[in-house]
Amino acid sequence: MSSPLTPVLEQIENDFDNAVERLQTFLKIPSISTNPEYKSEVRRCAEHITNELESIGLNATLHDTIGHPMVVATDDSAGENAPRILYYGHYDVQPVEPLNEWEHPPFDGVVIDGPRGKRFVARGAADDKGQLMTFVEAIRAWKQIHGSLPVRVVILLEGEEESGSESLVPFLTEHKDALQADTCIVCDTSMWDENTPAITSRLRGIVYIEATLHGPSHDLHSGGYGGAVVNPANALTKILGQLHDDDGRIQIDGFYDDVVEVSAEQVAQWNALGDADALTLEGSGAKAIFGEKGFSTLERLWSRPTCDINGLFAGYTGEGAKTVIGATATAKISCRLVAKQNPKQIQNALFAFLKDRTPIGCHWDFKDFGASPAIAVPTNSPWLTAAIESLTKVFPNPTVTIGTG
Repeated sequence: MSSPLTPVLEQIENDFDNAVERLQTFLKIPSISTNPEYKSEVRRCAEHITNELESIGLNATLHDTIGHPMVVATDDSAGENAPRILYYGHYDVQPVEPLNEWEHPPFDGVVIDGPRGKRFVARGAADDKGQLMTFVEAIRAWKQIHGSLPVRVVILLEGEEESGSESLVPFLTEHKDALQADTCIVCDTSMWDENTPAITSRLRGIVYIEATLHGPSHDLHSGGYGGAVVNPANALTKILGQLHDDDGRIQIDGFYDDVVEVSAEQVAQWNALGDADALTLEGSGAKAIFGEKGFSTLERLWSRPTCDINGLFAGYTGEGAKTVIGATATAKISCRLVAKQNPKQIQNALFAFLKDRTPIGCHWDFKDFGASPAIAVPTNSPWLTAAIESLTKVFPNPTVTIGTG
């Protein structure tokens, strides 16, 4: 007995040229969400995809927000006992500057012959309009062959993903009942390579703070006061230098208490992917691999927490020389978290680490730039298993589960 998927895949192949044209039309809309000058174009893009979803038989609605519109589309015709899948994507794109580095206009939706076959060159083709349309085309083809979907579907498309998602949490809170689902699919990640499909099942969380150490009441001349009072820049760099030991292990109390070790099977799968060290050096421009001792590069990137200084400034930073002892010194610090770590606990532990090392006569000001937990889909999830099996059927290499963030 043939699979119900077989004629659907045939329909996708038969309709491929039309699907390319539909994606080109979508790509030609300059939906740059960060630039207010493109606000009308972002809305036009939202209206376009709403109409596209309606054309394949979904109940699609454009919702105005405090920022750019949200688009929600549903098909619950499979019945209340059928599982419900939430698909998230975004129709907005990044700015295109510098324009002189584009070989083709970013909103022409050009198809070219690349080293591995034909490909699109357009802003949004890989993030996230291309991925978004694969989901739309899959629904289109299934309904053309079978008339109705085997599961219930709800689609949420955002217009602010590239500009901070200001409206997302309020919208999710307001519409949480309508968006209820058994699982969520996000197609805004990467394959490992062109022949190896990858499912991103791990996303590291984050804690981000700004810490300012205050010393003298005002900037001082180092010739008049150097060596007699605390220099906040000297003190801050000394404190920050204690965040890691020589093996790259973070020295914040309790930082690793809730970290769950990855299985040996998962580590073996990652290590079999190839020379991750070489790829990391090539992509980063760094001269050497560095990180927590005892773990491979992919383990460090996908399953280990980090603590990084993202910004550091104090004293005089202009052209030329000025022998100043600045009144303050500031560091921006982020921690990438893994599953089971509590962001608030990590943030408080970071604050305590800094406070415990406060120099005499100094005090801190802290700013909280947000915190969110990590996500790790259980390896025995039936949804993950089904996705792995499906991808493995249509790619030459087995599907791997990877991380990001």
